[in-house]
Amino acid sequence: LDGHSSLIQSVAYSPDGRHVVSGSSDKTVRIWNATTSQPVGTPLEGHSDFVWSVAYSPDGRYVVSGSHDKTVRIWDVTTSKPVGKPLEGHSNSVWAVAYSPDGRHVASGSVDKTVRIWDTTTSQPVGQPLEGHMRIWDATTGQIVGKPLEGHSNSVWSVAYSPDGIHVASGSSDHTVRIWNATTGQPVGQPLQGHSELVSSVAYSPDGRRIVSGSFDKTVRIWDTTTSQPVVGQPLQGHSSSVLSVAYSPDGKHIVSGSGDKTVRIWNATTGQPVGQPLQGHSNSILSLAYSPDGRHVVSGSSDNTVKLWD
Repeated sequence: LDGHSSLIQSVAYSPDGRHVVSGSSDKTVRIWNATTSQPVGTPLEGHSDFVWSVAYSPDGRYVVSGSHDKTVRIWDVTTSKPVGKPLEGHSNSVWAVAYSPDGRHVASGSVDKTVRIWDTTTSQPVGQPLEGHMRIWDATTGQIVGKPLEGHSNSVWSVAYSPDGIHVASGSSDHTVRIWNATTGQPVGQPLQGHSELVSSVAYSPDGRRIVSGSFDKTVRIWDTTTSQPVVGQPLQGHSSSVLSVAYSPDGKHIVSGSGDKTVRIWNATTGQPVGQPLQGHSNSILSLAYSPDGRHVVSGSSDNTVKLWD
């Protein structure tokens, strides 16, 4: 999928799997037909700096983007036009954006160390900025839920909710993965130890019984959330550079990983064995990955300025 003129920071599938959205350092957001690989509409232009993160609304009608220009923007997928004014309030780059399941709110995370929640109808902030990390917040009131999640001894690179919303997993520069009770903020079990370098990406399996983690040590690991032990004795090895993104397939049978070695790899989630050959075609690091809702395709975004769809 060619069209961006700079590296792809973020990719996501539409809820129906028919389209892909990508955000790039070329300051644009683009929407693509996942079947034909052709662009849909015109590029979504308006940000004045890098686009770091993109996400679809639950109904697939809108896209939200976060940018180095400190703003969040909502776009109408049909018209390729912005909806309302930019959501302004952050004092530094917006690195992460996400829709609430009902589509009424957007959450944004920034280098200014705050999370903000926005009303998608009025474009106004909901409550005060959420300050003090790593923390869990009430999305309606903006109030802190429980105590800060404290335990990591270095930067937190990635967080993920369990499918049932009871737990949160986090990956850190301290080489560990931790599991937390999302209500109390207390750690659950022991830290998941085994990686020898920072943990860049974590994801839950669809049934919540497993966590997959990717690390700068070039390996992927699968963990049992009950025992805090690795599911497969040995790490999943094959990448020749840092693993930057990991994800489970919707049926939980496979794991996909993207690396600085320019390849995407698919693994059997039970045995830890590679499935087929590495997916080769990118000419630079893989920064972002996502499975299609039906599990038949993977989308990848790369520093080579392209998005690719894989069977």
